[in-house]
This record gives sequence, C-alpha cells and structure tokens, in this order.
Amino acid sequence: MDVVNNTPDPAGATAQARQDGPGALTHLRHDGTAQMVDVSAKVVTTREATATATVHSTAEVLALLGAGELPKGDALAVARVAGIMAAKKTPELIPLCHPLPISKVTVDFELGVDSVGVLASVKTRGVTGVEMEALTAASVAALSVYDMIKAVDKHAVISGIQVLAKSGGKSGDWALGADALDGGTHRDSGTHLDGGTPGEGAKA
Repeated sequence: MDVVNNTPDPAGATAQARQDGPGALTHLRHDGTAQMVDVSAKVVTTREATATATVHSTAEVLALLGAGELPKGDALAVARVAGIMAAKKTPELIPLCHPLPISKVTVDFELGVDSVGVLASVKTRGVTGVEMEALTAASVAALSVYDMIKAVDKHAVISGIQVLAKSGGKSGDWALGADALDGGTHRDSGTHLDGGTPGEGAKA
C-alpha cells in the first residue's frame, strides 16, 4: 500500500510533467509514486519484440561453447530453455509489468570469435507490448551462458542488453537504426546456429 505524503512537494511540477507531457513516464503518478498502468481500455493487437545481449569470452571458450564441449555440457541448449522460461516469468521479476498471454518465444544465438550474441523474440496478442519479456529472455539466456562457462572463464562479460525492434500497439512499429546495429552488439557477421532468420527458432 502506498503511503500518502501530505508534505509540500517541491518536485511536484516535475512529477506531473513526467506524467502529462511528451514522453511521459506512465509508471509514475502525479505525486511521483509508482503505479501499475491501467491498460483495460487499450485495443488488443498482435505485438512482438526482439531484444539482444552479448556474452564476451575467449576464443578457446567460444570454440568449446560451439562444440557443446564445456564441462557442464551443451550451454546453448540450456540457455535457450532458460530464456524461454524467463520470458514467461517477467511479471514476477519486474514489479510493474502486466501478466500477458505469451504466444511465442524464440531464443537464438550468433557465435563470433570471442563472443556469443543472444537474440530473443517474444510475441503476444494483448493490450500491451512485450519489450520487457524480450529483454528478460535475452538477459537470462546470457546469464545462463555465463553460468555454464564461468568454470573455464571467470572473466566473461555480459553487455549490450537492448531492444532491437517492436511491433503492434498504438505507438506503432519501431526498430533500432542500422547505424546503431553496426556499432552495437548485434553481430550480423556471426554464425547463426540454425542458419535461419533470427526469431524463427534455432535448434540446439
């Protein structure tokens, strides 16, 4: 239960601007306290989001990873299942996310020389988007890869967690610009494990 604060709020005008102005922070009420946004009046549409994360390690570890020869076994198969499970658990992890009827989750991997890119796509038919579900899937899949390789590389690093694209809903479709992709962590030059299109599901 939120505590009602009757003391003067010097930042009140700023809080209201954050809620009412352009680019408003909809998870904040006028007094600056958090809220779960009311989406009951929104139109049901098909919504999809894709997010990425990258695990950086050594060339030797990446070779073991690609061959499924790590001490703990097939890291990518485990990480794929972890990412799918995480997408479904997002409202339990992120307090203000709405529970959604998730229709589809795919987690794919792109192997580079010294890194592995995670690409997670989530789809639903509902009243709000699935960016957080895609981000959670990518993040947890990356964490699972880290867990699987830490025995042979304690210095592995996770970076570049971001949304690449979203579609559906009132705000329309959006995709990260090609220039940002070229300088970011999404590795078009990497090896896509199923040889297919990202988001269509790679085979472990």
